[in-house]
Amino acid sequence: MTLRAMKTLLVCGVAIFYSLVVFNNITDYGSNYEFVRHVMMMDSTFPENRGMWRAMNSPLLHTVFYLTIIALEAITMLLCWWGAFRMARAIRETAGAFHQAKRVAIVALTLSLLMWFVVFLAVGGEWFLMWQSKMWNGQDAAFRMFTVVGIVLLLVAQLDSEQQP
Repeated sequence: MTLRAMKTLLVCGVAIFYSLVVFNNITDYGSNYEFVRHVMMMDSTFPENRGMWRAMNSPLLHTVFYLTIIALEAITMLLCWWGAFRMARAIRETAGAFHQAKRVAIVALTLSLLMWFVVFLAVGGEWFLMWQSKMWNGQDAAFRMFTVVGIVLLLVAQLDSEQQP
């Protein structure tokens, strides 16, 4: 029962995190929009780097990319809350029933990993060369979140048995 509660609470923790992220991105839209805009414009990368042809200076593309990020975060948030609710409801059920209840949370956590890895580390970090920027580099935060969510996913995905504490 303890491990099931721990798994459920960890998914709740990720849901709380995403709730705050979505809240902040909606109520303070401009701050992170500026981050996305500068990363996509590549205006703080190394001078005269040969990757500047990748820069995107269209405010429409900046907005679409940022709204896509917010949408992915909101979907992840909702799936985490739904997954945590399903897990909490099944916490006293059989191991098989609890494992079935984890499916939504596993999808949510996987979506989160894909977002941090693909959107921030691959596209932002490598395509837009975010790693070259002192001011607009979110790779450390993205790696931190990828790691935290990855650990939660590994724990949640482990099979449960009837004899667990």
